[in-house]
Amino acid sequence: MDKIYFDNSSSTRMDERVLAEMEPYLFDSYATPTSDFGYSMGTDAKDALRISRETIAKSINALTKEIVFTSGFTESNNLAIKGILKKLKNKKHIIISTIEDFSILNTVKMLEKDGYKVTYIGVDEYGLLNINELKNALRDDTAIVSIQTANQEIGTLQNIKEIAEIVKKKNILLHTDATHAFMRIPINVKEWNLDLMTIDAYTIHGPRGIGALYIKKGTPIKKIMDGGYQEFDKRAGPENIPSAVGFAKAVKLVTKDENIELEKMRDYIIKRIINEIPDTIINGHPTKRIPHNANITFHYVEGESITLHLDMRGIAVSTGSACFSKSLEASHVILGIGGDHERAHGSVRFTFGRFNTKKEIDETVLALKEIIEILRKISPIKKAEA
Repeated sequence: MDKIYFDNSSSTRMDERVLAEMEPYLFDSYATPTSDFGYSMGTDAKDALRISRETIAKSINALTKEIVFTSGFTESNNLAIKGILKKLKNKKHIIISTIEDFSILNTVKMLEKDGYKVTYIGVDEYGLLNINELKNALRDDTAIVSIQTANQEIGTLQNIKEIAEIVKKKNILLHTDATHAFMRIPINVKEWNLDLMTIDAYTIHGPRGIGALYIKKGTPIKKIMDGGYQEFDKRAGPENIPSAVGFAKAVKLVTKDENIELEKMRDYIIKRIINEIPDTIINGHPTKRIPHNANITFHYVEGESITLHLDMRGIAVSTGSACFSKSLEASHVILGIGGDHERAHGSVRFTFGRFNTKKEIDETVLALKEIIEILRKISPIKKAEA
């Protein structure tokens, strides 16, 4: 049975061309980067790292030295927030949104235990940030504002440029986690007036275990790991040359046409599900969303039940339900946009990538229609409301 994979926001299948680009640095030029006066394998590695950094910097209109490689978006988010606080020791206030990824949420929760103050800005029914609430939250002791570019569950896109205009009027640093928007929408860090931005390779068919943090030149930040002086003394530890090369190749492979195709698939599955399966609603903004995300609530059934039934048919999707999040709580994102627990537990996320097809969507919708009908017949939620 052929597998259908619609969970590309969790991880993407690596493109074979990415692996081919990485292989020489796994088996031939596998040395760590050395100075121009070192041995040739080391200088080859150094050149590869520099070229990779240049490619990634160019994709977001950054300077080459403004790109710091990390192990992924979680480390980048930690470095952005903790690194700023470590430098600005007299500022103890942080602002984030209520629907950030756990790598932001749990970072600031730990900082709260250390005495830092955190303001959580709410969002509307579509997941868009409450701008007035943000304005009122800015303080003299605010060290950093961190607002995601695109939500990891519902795909809603924030207007980061507008947010930056508000934040920068107060001379406060702004970070955005752009993990799920990177290379899927145009990003220009100079036009957006950003101080820091998180990106990752795993969402664009690159290798896992490598990301980057854009750090605007002159931004006051300290590294949070002790060791060597790699990455312009912003991150200690030997550079991951093969993955950096793969990251850069993945960036080169993303095209405007690919994103248009992803958007077509997104709109197609939304239209079919909403029109053909009753009691369903789309979560997130109807138009201001990343091109490859469709998050839909199927009322009167549990998301984990849908996911398990689809898996038995070889179809992989994700859900914010408690069983799959390893938490007793429903999706904080769906709750954050005003949804109740029933809506949160019934949500299913479909995210598309380079290797998906329209035919796979047709097969998935057909399976969903059968599965939802079966599950609703035995649903205690439906019976209780009847």
